[in-house]
Amino acid sequence: MFYALLIIIAVLALLAVSLYNRLVRLRNNRENAFADIDVQLKQRLDLIPQLVEAVKAYMKHESTVLVEITKARAGAMEAKGIDEKIAADGKLSSALQGLRIAVEAYPDLKASTSFMQLQEEISDIENKLAAARRFFNSATKELNNAVELFPSNLIAGMFGFKREAMYDLADNRAQAEETPRLNF
Repeated sequence: MFYALLIIIAVLALLAVSLYNRLVRLRNNRENAFADIDVQLKQRLDLIPQLVEAVKAYMKHESTVLVEITKARAGAMEAKGIDEKIAADGKLSSALQGLRIAVEAYPDLKASTSFMQLQEEISDIENKLAAARRFFNSATKELNNAVELFPSNLIAGMFGFKREAMYDLADNRAQAEETPRLNF
């Protein structure tokens, strides 16, 4: 009887350790997925000043659009933590959408080789960002399932694991789901 009780306790302890380790792996996988997004966001932030400079010469009286992009980029660079970076990315995506609309009035700019190359690079990064966001949301869903499903929810509660937010663009959803266009 005593040995049976020890075996049951040992099995429960091994199950608890296994569930805890799975939760840690899932949390780390989610953080790694966001690190991939962070890399793409950094590349996009690096390209934006080049894009703004290429556009400035053509858009002298469209300075509000450029100021908005510059402010959104600065906010994105200062963002700390996953939630702040998600919000800043939404604002920056919205500002870039405003630039796409404003560029319509400048046929010479649309024909500029350097502008087109920058647009292609930004389009490529936007597509990579979309893929990284999908992977992040998949990793988040997997973690959230483990945090909420029995019996791992017992271990999650004891060790402070909680449901995490998905990468949601909220108000910018329609703009974000639009495929980046190269021919303005």
